[in-house]
Amino acid sequence: MTAILALDIGTTSIRAAVVDGDLAFRAMARRPFPPATPFPGLVEFDAAELARLVLDAAAEAIAAAGEPITAVGITNQRASTIVWDRRTGEPIAPALGWQDLRTVGECLTMRAEHDITLAPNQSATKLAWILANTPGARDRDLAFGTVDTWLTWQLSKGEAHVTDPSNGAITGFLDLDGASWNERILELLDVPMAVLPRLVDTSGVVGTASVLPGGPPIAALVGDQQGSLVGQGCVTPGRTKITFGTGGILDVCRGSGRPASARRDQHGSYPVVAWSLDGEVTWGAEAITLAAGMNVDWLRQDLGLITTPAESHELAASVPSSDGVVFVPALLGLGTPRWDYGARGALFGLTRGSTRAHVVRAVLEGVAHRGADLVEATEADTGLRIEVIRVDGGMSTNPTFTQALADATGRVVEVSPVVEATTTGAAFLAGLATGEWDSIVDADRAWSPARVDEPGDRLDRLAWARAVERAAGWIPELSALDV
Repeated sequence: MTAILALDIGTTSIRAAVVDGDLAFRAMARRPFPPATPFPGLVEFDAAELARLVLDAAAEAIAAAGEPITAVGITNQRASTIVWDRRTGEPIAPALGWQDLRTVGECLTMRAEHDITLAPNQSATKLAWILANTPGARDRDLAFGTVDTWLTWQLSKGEAHVTDPSNGAITGFLDLDGASWNERILELLDVPMAVLPRLVDTSGVVGTASVLPGGPPIAALVGDQQGSLVGQGCVTPGRTKITFGTGGILDVCRGSGRPASARRDQHGSYPVVAWSLDGEVTWGAEAITLAAGMNVDWLRQDLGLITTPAESHELAASVPSSDGVVFVPALLGLGTPRWDYGARGALFGLTRGSTRAHVVRAVLEGVAHRGADLVEATEADTGLRIEVIRVDGGMSTNPTFTQALADATGRVVEVSPVVEATTTGAAFLAGLATGEWDSIVDADRAWSPARVDEPGDRLDRLAWARAVERAAGWIPELSALDV
């Protein structure tokens, strides 16, 4: 009996699931784990507590499944940065979450002085900051890792210090070959090569989870968005998913062709490693909207227009259109294609006849328009034609939203049968390594959408473009940032 333990570490919560050979969930355990924000722009968490909660959730899921675990797969928030002492196994400082912005200045300096583009949400400058600001750090035998690396170390009792290229590429340290660390960036940031983990395949046995009953193999490490890509069967060139969680992230499989640069492309998407199998790297492209489900939370928590997220569907469906109301969901700025951190959310087209339902529908349609922006930008940057969009994340359960996405993009939208396809992807990749599946393409064969939305009347993209122009550049100082 196949029983794969998939550990899915998000930004605010932990999931441990036992998945069978049909990719069905046999047991699930969750633990909340929100990061701390001691000051605006700073995001930290306790890595030791994270490990404790993961093991606690894993024990609950294993007990509920009642079967011996055959393999372990890990998928995780990317670029969060943990540094620990190899001898004691204890973190030397709070872990820095991927949203932490304390190193914006260092990123701007690297670009201005060395023509190297790093983003503050990557690990590179975070690691350099920890080494520079922790007393005695350079006198100790240290290890650095993203969440996958840290948990593998914990599960293997310190035997495995590894990461895969899907996570390694987001650190900012990976070379364009997708298989080695960039010595020049390490030197400029004064980071010793010795603290970095060994690069291994995304799917492949890397160690033994000796802290778990039976000591199952640790057989997959994958970044969360790439895990979702595999979990939704997007494993051939052009296959595309968008995860609509707090933000929205599009990933498309590109194939084996290496990108010319690690920088953002002309239309605002950027290259990522999708996965590595048998030493061969498959590349992807990624595009981001900074606020997706966050806008529904704003309607509920701050405006009080709805009482539950599900009510956004019910209320929006009560009117046939937004009646000319347009919402730009730029609560944190605009990502792809503009990357304007100074843009701000805006409502346009309000009249005396505008109702609560029109506003709520406009918010859902605004996120759908942003999804269409991601599709158009990625097509322009990659030359690929995106025929079908597969979606997961919290907003994928909202039928009004997914239909609006089909109408905004003019593409068929296929809705994932599970909200967290990241978990499915980690389980599949672990099973692939242990022989449960024969080929990565089996992930596409296993795909069975819960719902399919065909495009109907197109949403007004011209009105949308006018609204975005008015919302852009609202805070000029932030709009001038290019990181």
